[in-house]
Amino acid sequence: MFVRGGEIRALTGLRILAAVWVVLFHFRPLLAAAAPTLSEALAPVLNSGAQGVDLFFILSGFVLTWNYLDRMGPSWSTRETLHFLWLRLSRVWPVYLVTLHLAAAWIIFTLHVGHVPSENTDQLTALSYVRQLLLVQLWSEPFFDGTSWDGPAWSISAEWLAYLLFGALILVIFRMTAVTRARSLLLLAVAASSGPVLLLLASGEFYTPWSWLPRIVMQFTAGVLACAAVRKLRLGHGQRQIAGATALLIALAIIGLQYWFDANPISGVSDSSGVVDLLFVPLVAALAVGVGALPTLLATSVMVYGGHISFSLYMVHELVHTAWTWTEQQFNLTLQGWPGPLMLLGIFAATLAGAAALYHGVEEPARKWMRRMLDTRGSGPEPPRPLVSSANVPAPLQVFRPTAP
Repeated sequence: MFVRGGEIRALTGLRILAAVWVVLFHFRPLLAAAAPTLSEALAPVLNSGAQGVDLFFILSGFVLTWNYLDRMGPSWSTRETLHFLWLRLSRVWPVYLVTLHLAAAWIIFTLHVGHVPSENTDQLTALSYVRQLLLVQLWSEPFFDGTSWDGPAWSISAEWLAYLLFGALILVIFRMTAVTRARSLLLLAVAASSGPVLLLLASGEFYTPWSWLPRIVMQFTAGVLACAAVRKLRLGHGQRQIAGATALLIALAIIGLQYWFDANPISGVSDSSGVVDLLFVPLVAALAVGVGALPTLLATSVMVYGGHISFSLYMVHELVHTAWTWTEQQFNLTLQGWPGPLMLLGIFAATLAGAAALYHGVEEPARKWMRRMLDTRGSGPEPPRPLVSSANVPAPLQVFRPTAP
């Protein structure tokens, strides 16, 4: 069985791939300077790395539904909803707060050290600080650039909006699941994920005013529907092997289509590779139930550990990038030529080390501490990790048979 220790391990491993995809997207200038040949060869994949966030949103909806559909779906409970929101905060807020203040400290540092002051000093206002603390800094802004002191934190603000809507959404999904076949639920999930793609095809660009809003709402909902479909399945070993093989084919198709659209973009669409978002839901669903080469690879100990630290990696990587950019300008350094590749490896190593330190020193201890603030009777399952970001499951995969509300 693919479940071990309460995890769908393949989805945990998928999280680190999504995080690294985003990291490499932001590190493209560094890679281009240190290893131009490699950078050019990987350009179609690296240039679409922002879509790793969409994969995170889908995973988030999937995992939360897996854990909370039975618990929150039958009827509204203010107590359970507040309990859920506190557990979500315990997952995302500690690391978020640490990186928020590290970003502020870095901006202040550049004002007093060296000759390259940060360009973001105007962000350090009292109102902005309060908005950052409350995770609402994105909600009134059409573009996410510049909304967060730590750049990637915009997606946490978006996810917090999804968490607040989850209590009502899960009531609807619970009732849909009772009267809808798994195949239809999966089709609805793919349809939900198509919203941002349709806007892309209409505007020609992936990043437009307020485009972050349909991305979080539709992709998160797609993940919720995909999980509802998976929960209704009872598959034999042969069917799970087919699902595993399908997951591998979908993963290869995602990579291949990025190269195809790079060479043959859709007319009038500059971000044509964004179309591959439509394959994320089938990929997640197939990995959740499948066995075979790709699920086994993602379920290895190294990949699972990477999945555990993926949230911290996502939150710290832009701080490392910003610090290197300042250092490069301050001391007239360059990654071009020798020993540029070794320096780049050092930057990647520092990023991973920072992620591991945040995970072990902040994320896990703070999560357990915040959980202890609730009752100590163990009233519910272990909450999933952030962003799309966990694959914890309370029980082996089984048929979902909801009772009447």
